Amino acid sequence: MVGAVTLNREGVVATLTLTNPDKLNAVDKPMWHDLIGHLAALEADESVRVVVMRGAGGRSFSPGADISEFASERDSPDQGAAYGVLMDEGLDGLRRLRHPVIAAINGPCCGIGLALALACDLRICTDNSRFGVPVSRLGISMALPELKLVHDIAGGPAAMEILLEGRVFDAAEAKDKRLVHRVVSNDDFESEIVATCDRIAAGAPLAATLHKRFVHRLSNPAPLTEAEIAECYECFGTEDFREGYRAFLDKRKPVFKGR
Repeated sequence: MVGAVTLNREGVVATLTLTNPDKLNAVDKPMWHDLIGHLAALEADESVRVVVMRGAGGRSFSPGADISEFASERDSPDQGAAYGVLMDEGLDGLRRLRHPVIAAINGPCCGIGLALALACDLRICTDNSRFGVPVSRLGISMALPELKLVHDIAGGPAAMEILLEGRVFDAAEAKDKRLVHRVVSNDDFESEIVATCDRIAAGAPLAATLHKRFVHRLSNPAPLTEAEIAECYECFGTEDFREGYRAFLDKRKPVFKGR
């Protein structure tokens, strides 16, 4: 059986679920195609306020790539490069998605599974989650686009340790390495995901989109241009801005429309 990535909606929250139940949600080629298609649909959907990515079954986010594919899909440098292009399209689409994305991590989150989580904006995990990039045991290196996610978030020294040792480590160490934002108990996990979605959805969606873009831009050392600085102030011409400050003065909850 091949895996799948499903997309479901509940109100303003969309959920992407990694599903490969016989392999703890290991990611295979059909799942990358599913993910890319769903991301295109989400990018065009202005009614979504927040996206959650999680693994099916509640026992695993994803332990990494589906190794059973390697002989047929990644058995040469050319095949490996072509597969890498597919993965990078999915990871880049996830990272650049206009909506905030939360990785809800429960259980193993390793290899390309960790890269998927790092492409999300926020990462919340249970205290029994496990992390690592043990790809050296397969005789391969982590490709530069995926490695950059680890490097940019954990830093060079931590990335070196993670990759050279290939250890699988616990949630506390993952937080110490800045791979996750929050560690919660298994009992509190679902309520924390819901509460985080609620907090994000309560804000103006245009502000969330701009904040994502601005934070990513600041990782680029190039000096800010006048046009980029000017873009920061365009929010003062939006309907959401007027709704936001009027609601504050009226002591009511704002009703944002993303305009």
